[in-house]
Parts: sequence; structure tokens; C-alpha cells
Amino acid sequence: MSSNTKPAVSMLLQLLFLSLNLLAAFTTGDGQQFVYSGFSNNDLLVDGATMITSNGLLELTNGTDQQIGHAFYPTPLRFTRSPNGTVQSFSTSFVFAIQSVYTDLSAHGMAFIVAPSRNFSAALPGQFLGLTDIQNNGNSSNHFFTVELDTIENKEFSDINANHAGANVNGLKSLNSSSAGYYADEDGKFHNLSLISREAMQVWMDYDDSVSSITVTMAPLKVARPKKPLFTTTYNLTSVVTDVAYIGFSSATGTINVRHYVLGWSFNMSGPAPSIDISRLPELPRMSPKQSKVLQIVLPIASAAFVLAVGTVVFLLVRRHLKYAELREDWEVEFGPHRFSYKDLFYATEGFKDKHLLGIGGFGRVYKGILPVSKLEVAVKRVSHDSRQGMKEFIAEVVSIGRIQHRNLVRVLGYCRRRGELFLVYEYMPCGSVDKYLYGIEGKPILSWANRWHIIKGIASCLVYLHEEWEKVVIHRDIKPSNVLLDGDMNGRLGDFGLARLYDHDTDPQTTHVVGTIGYLAPELGHTSKATPLTDVFSFGTFLLEITCGRRPISESSQESQCMLVDWVLERWISGSLLETVDSRLQGNYNTAEACLALKLGLLCSHPFSNSRPTTRQVMQYLDGEMSLPEMTPTDMSFHMMAIMQNQGFDDYITGSTASIGTTSVVSSGR
Repeated sequence: MSSNTKPAVSMLLQLLFLSLNLLAAFTTGDGQQFVYSGFSNNDLLVDGATMITSNGLLELTNGTDQQIGHAFYPTPLRFTRSPNGTVQSFSTSFVFAIQSVYTDLSAHGMAFIVAPSRNFSAALPGQFLGLTDIQNNGNSSNHFFTVELDTIENKEFSDINANHAGANVNGLKSLNSSSAGYYADEDGKFHNLSLISREAMQVWMDYDDSVSSITVTMAPLKVARPKKPLFTTTYNLTSVVTDVAYIGFSSATGTINVRHYVLGWSFNMSGPAPSIDISRLPELPRMSPKQSKVLQIVLPIASAAFVLAVGTVVFLLVRRHLKYAELREDWEVEFGPHRFSYKDLFYATEGFKDKHLLGIGGFGRVYKGILPVSKLEVAVKRVSHDSRQGMKEFIAEVVSIGRIQHRNLVRVLGYCRRRGELFLVYEYMPCGSVDKYLYGIEGKPILSWANRWHIIKGIASCLVYLHEEWEKVVIHRDIKPSNVLLDGDMNGRLGDFGLARLYDHDTDPQTTHVVGTIGYLAPELGHTSKATPLTDVFSFGTFLLEITCGRRPISESSQESQCMLVDWVLERWISGSLLETVDSRLQGNYNTAEACLALKLGLLCSHPFSNSRPTTRQVMQYLDGEMSLPEMTPTDMSFHMMAIMQNQGFDDYITGSTASIGTTSVVSSGR
């Protein structure tokens, strides 16, 4: 090479190197603009489950249950031109993908966030997306703005569906939202996008300070930005975004193996976000390993050996099929996504071995299991059934209940049928059932009053949702401490929906068999055989007294001297010693006002006349202090209670019912 050409080549190489670096990320002099086409060799700040993969993917979550992950641009940006001024226009764009082990189920979503701090240590996973918690959700002091991409419909946040994008301030309730999708420029028609399709897609968000508008647009990765946005909403962010704030991403998982990825990201203050070079984005990982081609090579084998091998395989398959044979009928096709294979449940529980037995209830045995593919921990309830008696209707109800989303419910994930057995699959609750803590069973510690009060309010909130807020009225029919499970944070979760009944709002419930547990059954069931929200209120009243007093609803003494818990509390109230009924094992460490409220509300909910009981919404208002309990005296309550609960009629309604006495439901309890 001549000496004249060497300087030109050197300059060309320098220009090429500079161009590549500018494509990866660039900022203006004031640091208010940047673009990342992949995240290799970057300076993002990450926490929780978030990491940057070797090929440059920003992996917000790694598939671990109940995890949180954050990633932030390293320096805060100035969103106002002067201190305490108005928030100026800004724009961002990012390419993301959500990969779930299931093609039709995910938990949960992710969000772009503008926040005054990078500290989200108090935030919760699951539906809170690592942004806030129950107490602070919606507080104006949060000062954050988000664009959420949510894959779960949470009624508590008024979500429109389980596949939507929304713009939020200070919490998880959206200012405006829309089903994920885009409007094609060619015909103007709306095209749906599935957030959990495992495919990369792009989002654009623009804030215009002149009209206080927030615009959100989506499209598949290789489709140019549509002219018509997904949605637009008007909100002045000056009251939300602080003068100086961080920008980044937040994501969280629930009980499903899900990974959230960001492939590229750009931002600009007072101008459109720079374009992301999609040709330089890192590749997403495959959800399953590539199939080996070895079989294609070894198939041409000697004919004699092939015939022998096929015969052996056929024999083993037939024997295997008989071992894992399931009962399937044509009408079950519509419930397909909620049906588990017996083979998976067999492997999950190692053949339903006793070492995985969590407990034995009145309606079956419960085993802990780990699903072989998703590695999800579940509780499997194994019960016998008569397939000729309403099995279609029963499974339809199980599937319907499985769609309910509430933080205080143990979710029913699905079912399986095999010969004369039915298997119900639930979320696994690691801390066990409340009764084990209430009575020190299996060496569990005694519940503190703070835990008890939190559990009481959680179950009351759950019943309001089941009775009034879901699309159908759900009557649980077996509320008791052994059916209230505790998750890893000691939150009460109502479980065991094996006896639940559903019916439409504004319709009368149908007459049915009396089922449940003696001591928790409302007296009117003996006459009407109709389970209603008020029969659940009666059970909740007994639950309230039991968890406050630390005594079972019926004493375990001899039949002749059985004592009803409600009678015992009434007697102490009449004698002016109501607080003596509070569990003595608390050693006086409880809130007196809360304990008195719990005892009196428990008596009111246990009233033998159904029209004298409060609704579950009123119960919640009493517990939250929004309403005062109605005036009632222990003498009046005692007269009615004694007359009904101790007469012969109460014994008559128990006789012949399918209620169980002292059964323990441990659907998802831990060991």
C-alpha cells in the first residue's frame, strides 16, 4: 500500500467506528436524547431479576415466580425548563417481547416509567408490576407516569381485558387504555396483537405539552409506525412528573413462568424519539430447544431390527396408555385449555406418593406437585366422582371460577378426569392454612393479632368481589379457617371451591343439597336448601368469632355438653366481660377496638335470621371504619340466638344433609 493511501484508509476506519457507536447509543450535549439498538456495552442501572444477556437483550424478568425487575437510564433527566415549571414535551419508543411457557396465559406485564427515584424496594410483584403496593397504589405522592403492557385482567384496577396497553399516573388504574393492536394505514382497520405471542413489537409514546395530550401507538416490529395511534388521552403531567426524574422499565411475575424483554429503546425531550435500527436488534431466545436431526440419520436401519423395535415400542405405548388413560367426552372440548393431562399430574406428584400428601379433607386428598414443563408449584386435589351426575355442569363451574382474579383467592388452575376420579389443580400456598396457625397444629406459631386482622379484612374483601363485583354471583359454601390459605407474605387467600355455586346477578339461586361443615352452616339452609350470599355471611361470622377467640365453633367435648361458640361469646357479653373471649394465647397483645368490632360483627353476621345479617359490602365498610355497627344489645342478640341455635329445628336441618363435621380442607397448604 502506498504512503498516500494510508491516511485515507485510517480516516475511513475511524469514521466507520464512530458510526457504529452512534448507532448503538448517542446523546445530545445535555443528555436529553438517546437511542439503543440492543444493550451490549451500555451503562443502564438494573436491579431485582433484571440483567443484560450476552447478546444484548435487556431481560427484565427471568421466569422466576413472584419476581420484580427494573432498568433505568443512568442519569436523571430534566423534564421542566425551569424549577417548578411545566413539564415539556417528550417522546419515547421501545421494542419489547413477552415470552410465556403458555401460548394463552401469562402473569404479569411490564411498563415504561417516569419516576422521581429509582428506589422501588417497597413495591409488590404480580399485578402491581413492581411499581407500588396495596396501601400506596394511586397516591398522588408517588409522582410516577407509566405506559403499561398488561397481560392479566385485574378487576380491582378496572382493567378492560387481559391483553391491553394503558397510560397511568401514580398507580395501576389507567387514565385510558385499549386492547393491544394497531390501525393499518392501508385500510384503517384495527388489527389485534397478542402481547404474549412471543413476538417482538414496537411501542411509541408522545406527550405534547401544548395540549397536555398523551398518545400511545403500537405495531408489529416490521410495520412502520401507524398514522392513527392506539389511543390518546388528555392529562397535564406537570402535577405528576417532577422537575428531574428517571426513566426506565419495570416488570414483575406472578405464578407463571414468564420472561419480559426489551430489545431496543430511544428517547427525546422536546422532539420525536429517534428511530431504532431494527436490523441491529438482538435475537430473542427460543422457548424450546431445537429438535435434533439424529433421528433423520438413524432411521434407515436394518429391516429386522426395525420391526423388532417397532413391536417393542407399540407394546410399551399400549401399556403406557392404559396406565395414564383419562376419561374424556365430546363436551369437554370447550374446556380444553383448563384441562391438565393425568400424565403431567402423575409426574408432578411422583405418582401421588404419601411424602407429597399435604392433607386429607372431607372431599379428597391433596398433594403438592411441580408441573414437569413449567416447573410451577401446584396443589392437586384427588376426589372420587360419579360422572353421570352433573359432571358437565360441575366442570363448567370449576372452569368459570378459574377465571376469577383477586389477590385474596387461591386460583383454580384447572382439572383432570380419569376413570372414577376427578383432579382439581390449584395454586400452591407455601405457608399452609390458617387453622394450623390458629391452633398450633404441626408446630406452627400462634397467629398475632395484626396477622389475624389482616386476614379477616382480606377474606371480607374477597367475599365482596365474589358476591357483587364478578360477572356472576359466586357462593363459596364452605368458609372456615382450614379453607383460608396463607401465601408467602402471610396474606389470607380463600381456597377450596369444590362446593362453590354460581348464578347470574339479579336471579334467584337454585335449590341444592345442603353441603358444608357443621358449625358454619346457616340455619335457613335446613328449610330452603338455597345457598345465598347471606349464608356465606353466616359462615364468615363464625370464622370471625373463631379467629378472634381461638376456639372452634362447636366444642370438642362430649355430645351431651357440646357448646356453641356464639352462645359462649354472648354469655360473656351479657356478663360484661366480652374481651375475655379474645384468644388467651395472645396474652393481651391485641387492639381492643378491633377485637370488640370483630366479636360484635361476628355475632351480627351469625344472626339466625338472614335478613338481620349485613351484606358482605357492609361488612367491609364496618371493618374499614366507614360505617358504625348498628345499635344492638347482648340481651336482644342472646334471645334470638339461643332460641334458634339450640332448638330441635337446628338439629333437624343438619340430619340428612351432606355437611361434614370438623373436616379440614387443605387444598394448598404447606408442610
